[in-house]
Amino acid sequence: MLVFKGDKLLVRDGVFEFDKFDKPARVARDSRDLPSAWQDIEPWCEVEEEAGNAENAPAQEWVDLRALWQRWGDEAFARAGTAYQYMNWLRHARFCSSCGAPLSPKEEDKGLLCGACGRVTYAPLHPAIIVAVERDGKLLLAHNTRMPAKRYSVLAGFVEPGESLERTIDREIMEEVGIEVRDVRYFGSQSWPFPCSLMLGFTARWKRGELRPDGVELDDAGWFPPDGFPEIPPGLSISRKLIDDFARRMKGD
Repeated sequence: MLVFKGDKLLVRDGVFEFDKFDKPARVARDSRDLPSAWQDIEPWCEVEEEAGNAENAPAQEWVDLRALWQRWGDEAFARAGTAYQYMNWLRHARFCSSCGAPLSPKEEDKGLLCGACGRVTYAPLHPAIIVAVERDGKLLLAHNTRMPAKRYSVLAGFVEPGESLERTIDREIMEEVGIEVRDVRYFGSQSWPFPCSLMLGFTARWKRGELRPDGVELDDAGWFPPDGFPEIPPGLSISRKLIDDFARRMKGD
């Protein structure tokens, strides 16, 4: 089973295996206590934050999900990320937002039922767009103030109530760098469990305007050719896939 402590996952002997671990001591929550409708999630448990090393684990380490993904790939990241999102939601969604009474897992599906007022709550999912904008054989990359100092990436932002994905793309790009885009095309999607996002990837072309980073989320932005990229996101993220796709297409041209 998966063993979580906070937002970190237990790995032993430098190996990550889904069927490796027994239930440790000092468990705060255990998915196997949930009704049958929840049992298609990878079995997981959460130990107390102050818990030290588990029993009989001399080569134990606690690894966050990003590191898990970089070391063991998409499948491990997806399965562990699904379990983490439900675990994190159950950690926080303990009382009804309408009347304040305790919530209980439903038998029929993965919802939480309020026994007092009957309100049913489901795990949240926050859609976000991420866009690779190109202009004259160059890619728009920007530095987010929350990123490592030298790392640049494509633009992203959350969908707001009442917006289409296309409207979100237009608004986010205008707000963050002051330009308009055209020829928006869907690229792909990726679950992003930090804590509960769905990243929807697109490509687009510059239409008009000059780059003006907003100075709040972004402190720098520029147009970069494939052979002149700054430091970019690692490995398997959809941001990196968008960047790599652009580089391949430019080399193919």
